[in-house]
Amino acid sequence: MRYERRNPNTGELLRSYALASQTEIEQALARGDAAFSAWRAASFAQRAAPMLRCAALLEERAETYAYEMALEMGKPLAEGVAEAKKCAWVCRYYAEEAEEMLREVPHLSDGSEAFVLYEPLGVVLAIMPWNFPFWQVFRFAAPTLMAGNVGLLKHAPNTPYLAEQIVSLLQDAGFPEGVFQQLRLSNAQAAEVIADPRVAAVTLTGSTRAGKAVARVGGEALKPMVMELGGSDPFVVFPDADLARAAQHGVRSRCLNNGQSCIAAKRFLIHRSIEAQWIDALREGMAALRVGNACEPTTQIGPLARADLRDSLATQVQALKEAGASVLFEGDIPKPHGFFFPPMILRGVDPHHPASQEELFGPVITLYSFENEEEMLYLANATPYGLGASLWTQDTSRIRRLVGRLNAGNVFFNGMVKSDPRLPFGGTKASGFGRELGREGILAFVNVKSVWVG
Repeated sequence: MRYERRNPNTGELLRSYALASQTEIEQALARGDAAFSAWRAASFAQRAAPMLRCAALLEERAETYAYEMALEMGKPLAEGVAEAKKCAWVCRYYAEEAEEMLREVPHLSDGSEAFVLYEPLGVVLAIMPWNFPFWQVFRFAAPTLMAGNVGLLKHAPNTPYLAEQIVSLLQDAGFPEGVFQQLRLSNAQAAEVIADPRVAAVTLTGSTRAGKAVARVGGEALKPMVMELGGSDPFVVFPDADLARAAQHGVRSRCLNNGQSCIAAKRFLIHRSIEAQWIDALREGMAALRVGNACEPTTQIGPLARADLRDSLATQVQALKEAGASVLFEGDIPKPHGFFFPPMILRGVDPHHPASQEELFGPVITLYSFENEEEMLYLANATPYGLGASLWTQDTSRIRRLVGRLNAGNVFFNGMVKSDPRLPFGGTKASGFGRELGREGILAFVNVKSVWVG
C-alpha cells in the first residue's frame, strides 16, 4: 500500500508516498510522548500564542490551501477558501475560551474542600478523512492541543500532501517539536499505534465501517474514543415553510463539497401538498449548478475524490433504479477524464431497500413524500444513521413537538445542518458517539479529576 496524490479532475497521478517505517513510527511516538511532558505544563497563554498565529496563517494562506484541496481531492475553490477560514475560527475560539472551559470547579462535599480538575491525557491519535481535509483536522487539533494534549495525525491515503501542509503550518505557527505530527499508516500499522501505551486516546471521522474497525481495536486497548461517522440526513419541508429559501439551502446542503459530506441533506422528505412545487424548484436549482474542474473559479461541483467512490455511487444508484426509483433530473458532467458524477434527483425510492439504507456520498438527492407528522417521523428515523436533520417550518409549536422525537445528534430548523465551534457536534446510532466542538469537544480528551480534602 502507498499513499497517492492523484488529481481527481483528470485522474492523473501526481505523486506516490511510502508508508511510515517502523523506525519512523517509533520516533514519532517517542517525540510525542516527550513533548507531552512540557506541553501539558505550559500555561494557557503559552498554548494560545501559536494557536492564534496558526489562525492568522490560515487566513493569509487560504487561497493557496484551497487550490491544493481542489487539486488533491476536488473541492471547489470557493469552498476551500471557506474551509481554511473556518479552521482559523476554531483556532481562535479555543485559544480564547479553553482556559475558562477547563477552569477548576469547586464542589460541595462532606470534606473541608472539594474541586474538579481537567487534565490532559497525552498523545491523541486522529484518523481523519479526505472530504474536509483541513477542517476535520483542526476541529480536533484546536481543542485537543489547547487542553494540553499532543496530536498524532493519520490522514486519508488520498490526501498526503495536504497532511504535510497542515504539519508545516503548525510548525510555522510556533508549536514545539512533537506537539503535532503526522504518519502515513496502513490500517494494520494504525491498529498497532492505537494499542501502544504511549497513545492515550483516539478520534476518528470517517465511515461507519472504519469506525467499527477502529473501535474494536481501541476498545480492546481501553482507550477513550470519539467517533464521528456516516450520515443519511433527512431534509424535511412542511407546507408553511419558505419554499424558495428551503430549496436554495437544500440544493446547497446536498451538493456542498460535491455531495461528499456526512451532514449533507441526503433524503428529502416533502409534504405531499407541495411536492410538485418543490420538485420544480429543486430541478431548477440543480440544473443551475456549474459542474467542472475544481481548480476553475466558476466551478460549483467538482469531481468525486476517487475513482472507486464514483464507481460505488454509480452501483448504489443503479440498484435504486432497478428497485423502481425514477430519475427526475440528471445533470451533465465533463468527459472523458476525471471522477465526475452527475447531479441527480431520484423519486420513488423504497425506504427499506438496502441501497436506501446506505449513505450516498455524492450529489444525489432521494425524494420522499409524507402526509402528516407521524409519517414524516417514521421516514426521518428509518435509517441506521443519526447524525443530523434539517426541518423547515414556521410553526414554533411544531419545532418543540418534533425535536425530541428525531433520532439525530444535530437538529436544525430553517437552516442546513452545519458544524459550529461553539456547539457540540456528533451523532447517534451508526453515526458514532462522543462529541467534538463546544465545551464537550475539549472535555473529550481530559481526565476529569475529583479532589477531596478532609
